[in-house]
Amino acid sequence: MFTLDQARSFIAVSEELHFGRAAERLNMTQPPLSRQIQKLERSVGVELLERDNRKVSLTAAGRAFLAEARKIVVAAERAPKTAQRIASGMSGQLRVGFTAASGFSILGSLLSEIAEGLPDVDVELQELVTGEQVAAIIDGDLDLGLARPAFDEDIFQSHLLFTEDLQLAVPVGHPLDRFNRSLRVADLKGAPLIMHSPTKASYFYDLVVRNVPVEHGNVVHTVSQIVTMVALVAAGRGVAFVPESARMLGIAGVSYLRLADIEPDAVELYAIWSREIRNPALVRLLEIIQMKGQ
Repeated sequence: MFTLDQARSFIAVSEELHFGRAAERLNMTQPPLSRQIQKLERSVGVELLERDNRKVSLTAAGRAFLAEARKIVVAAERAPKTAQRIASGMSGQLRVGFTAASGFSILGSLLSEIAEGLPDVDVELQELVTGEQVAAIIDGDLDLGLARPAFDEDIFQSHLLFTEDLQLAVPVGHPLDRFNRSLRVADLKGAPLIMHSPTKASYFYDLVVRNVPVEHGNVVHTVSQIVTMVALVAAGRGVAFVPESARMLGIAGVSYLRLADIEPDAVELYAIWSREIRNPALVRLLEIIQMKGQ
């Protein structure tokens, strides 16, 4: 097998087509350069250069070998820098999970921060509910999750990214849309309700039932995605508790009303990650996230 020094020597001779000039370029004398080329040709098993007292030229095999030798030398020179950048977290890949609701609230701004602060890091996105994100981080398939509480603090570290109000989405023109004040829970009595799934959207389900005495007989639909919920409201199927960022969906025919009985910023979104960090790019990202939160 030939060495990188032999490949560099061959490239210099091929480009100069003169052993003396190539030796000067490599800061060596001509005899050891000639020996390098001879060893290379023995290793490869073919003649790469034609030489006589007057000129040096490439054989057909030499021209083909030159193209590959240049790639090998460039890759060899680039490899340590690439490894150093990955080890420092300045390059590599980040696998980020996000909930559907975070996709239209904070995800876009987070990706912009990654692009600005870590331009050489590739981001792979996966839309997953919180339970799926937790499992994927434990299995090593995700680096970071944008998820809802609560988490096992023995396994995960977390950082509060975003809070927002829980509001009531109602069809435009609905009787509840005509109040000139924030709504009270008592105002909702008898209203048909589009409710969160207690299994697939357990965070929002639990948040609602902690704050509102839900009349389950009034539940007309149970769904797991905020987009579906708001679309059903727009279709006049009922009212629904949604995060304030649902406004950003831009679905026509829906009004978003404040609820006086529910504390502001009741909806929380966290960045979560394993306590055993293995990806240097994640360390860099966490520095960006935590610096923003200060």
